[in-house]
Amino acid sequence: MNAIPSSSQVSDAFGFRHIFVPASEGGEQAPPLLLLHGTGGDERDLLPLAAQIAPGAAILSPRGNVSENGMPRFFRRLAEGVFDEADLRAQTQALTAFIDQACEAYALTRPVALGFSNGANIAASLLWLAPDRLAGAALWRVMRPFPQAPGIALADKPVLILAGASDPLIPAARSQELASALGEAGAAVSLEILPASHGLTQADITITARFLASVGKAGAD
Repeated sequence: MNAIPSSSQVSDAFGFRHIFVPASEGGEQAPPLLLLHGTGGDERDLLPLAAQIAPGAAILSPRGNVSENGMPRFFRRLAEGVFDEADLRAQTQALTAFIDQACEAYALTRPVALGFSNGANIAASLLWLAPDRLAGAALWRVMRPFPQAPGIALADKPVLILAGASDPLIPAARSQELASALGEAGAAVSLEILPASHGLTQADITITARFLASVGKAGAD
């Protein structure tokens, strides 16, 4: 189990088991982070990475409400790489309500989503269905959530997509499809294909830290 900061709050409020970590000294100007874990993860999984990527930033980290053979997920799938679209829409709506309520309760501005695999996929769904809830998104090992185009113009929404060149679960081509769709909808998309598999590497951390610094600077301008 990953340790959590002593200043954090663990709660079951707003429909999701979650951890909230308030901003600490030096991180008040950084955008809040919405951490979205992969299959089998939980609300603690991405905390150590977030501390490296954006030290001191406020963190909102929910656990997915769907269980697949005992492993937490954010939505159901019909098979490997085949989403249950109806459930994805329903769970995205639930996550949208969570973001609204948690941001109000914790006095947060709109967060930047950091999502890995299943968590990245529901973050992509948020960009599709409720992009105003996010200030941006960094998506690790992600694929397109829906076949149709996003329903809302994304108006230069900053999005980073990091794919693994040798990822056997989410081939880089599927991340490229997402990047193209988001770009066509108006998002400011940066796609990088790394010499990696499905797991995260130091390059993911370094590139994401640079991306979040740019998002924070843009928000302060």
